[in-house]
Amino acid sequence: MKKIIAIPATFALMLSTGLVIGQNTRFSDPESVIKNEFWGKLYADGGTSFFCDVPFKSKGFVMTDGYVYPLADIRSALDCGTNSQCKHDNRYRQIVSDMHNMVVVPTRLEMRRRTARYENLGETINTDDCGIRESNQFFEPPEHVKGDVARTMAYMVDTYGLPWLGATPVFQGWSRMDPPDDKELTRHRMVAEIQGNENPFVTNPDLINRL
Repeated sequence: MKKIIAIPATFALMLSTGLVIGQNTRFSDPESVIKNEFWGKLYADGGTSFFCDVPFKSKGFVMTDGYVYPLADIRSALDCGTNSQCKHDNRYRQIVSDMHNMVVVPTRLEMRRRTARYENLGETINTDDCGIRESNQFFEPPEHVKGDVARTMAYMVDTYGLPWLGATPVFQGWSRMDPPDDKELTRHRMVAEIQGNENPFVTNPDLINRL
């Protein structure tokens, strides 16, 4: 596995994942990636869902493939049109085939968070059974995946030039308070082996502070 090494500060902001490690260039067919790589390899033996940490053995009807950086926001950023129209856009197909952005999410949760913006909502908003806070299209993930969300968001922003879906300092704070744990590192290694590139914000979390 490649590692990020210390670099002069003058070069730090010049280095993006496109130069350091690269982006997803192996896959550009989202449907086949979801079926064969995501469910067929990464979660072939089941696992636990991303936000709620609920165990599952297979996709079924309860779990679905979700995206930390929602597809609707990718379409909006690329200005490629509707879902059907964007499917013919090669850049869109490459981005949405990136497994670093894919997670397993309960179907009911994915449907209601597709257009939400990430934010710290504070203790005045009660958490649900998963530890999620939601209010007026704002979404605060559970404590145990805030860093995961932040590092995925940084990867998508830096690698594909997408806009932040929330305030940059919020994500930087989440990454500091929730550093990569064994579960995130294991999943990251498996995705990197399947897809052929790493998320440098997982291997070197301090990089997020340079964005």
